[in-house]
Amino acid sequence: MNRFKLDQLQTLVAVSRFESVSKAADALHLTQPAVTTRIKALEDALGLQIFERHSKGMRLTKRGAMLLQYAEQFQHLSDLLEERVVDPQSVDQLLRLGVSETVAQSWLPDFIGALRIAFPGLRVEISVDISVNLRDQLLGRDIDLAVLLGPVSDYTVDNVLLPHVPLAWFRSAQGDLDTPIDLAEIPIATYAKNTRPYRELKHTLFERFGPEISLFPSSSLSSCFRMVEAGLCVGALPMTLASTLVETGKLVSFDPGWVPEPLQFSASYLGEPRNHMIGAAANIAQTVASASS
Repeated sequence: MNRFKLDQLQTLVAVSRFESVSKAADALHLTQPAVTTRIKALEDALGLQIFERHSKGMRLTKRGAMLLQYAEQFQHLSDLLEERVVDPQSVDQLLRLGVSETVAQSWLPDFIGALRIAFPGLRVEISVDISVNLRDQLLGRDIDLAVLLGPVSDYTVDNVLLPHVPLAWFRSAQGDLDTPIDLAEIPIATYAKNTRPYRELKHTLFERFGPEISLFPSSSLSSCFRMVEAGLCVGALPMTLASTLVETGKLVSFDPGWVPEPLQFSASYLGEPRNHMIGAAANIAQTVASASS
């Protein structure tokens, strides 16, 4: 009998869990023919049929199901080996990272620096987007790790919760600062329309002031801050991002009697197939975010 390879067993585990060659290929960053070739090679090596095709995808044969139990044990041992034995200095891997703008403008540089210390050979691709798009990209396996407004409610996703990001009300330092702000009379800069902070802020403002309230939603927080600084509007925005503008006298905070709930972020990644490096990166994100809060 020919010898089988660990990557063939890893492919078996992926195909059995997704019941689909195409989905397994996406998860393993392989082409569909490469997945099919691995499964065929494993079947030839063991002299058995592992899968049967049916209308809804791939289904394990009885002997295939027995083999899967051993394959999962091999996979677990491989994960332990990578976590406890393999030198992080030797990791040569690509991490496709997606982050929200709140993170990109605050502790992202520190996070990238910490990743490079932990995994010197790691290559990182970064995309910045709103959280709803990052969620879709994660579930679509277009990115490996998403740092976004979370957690992501999907059974395939592991979430590492990050510290809350408090919000506060800010106005321009120009003009008469003794004049009270009437939120019913001035536009309010906020997050983009299809985000949780926008929906929650809109709901509360409508309850307090009615539907005539004026909102300036934007996917760019830097634009929000510039509009507030110019006196075009006020905003309920992250305190950490406003600190420099407050210190330099461009913005001032004010208290209208209430503030929106703090933002909850998470470092989220797909739990299968398990990747120790991505899980470690999520924990590093938690450490860096906690240090910066």
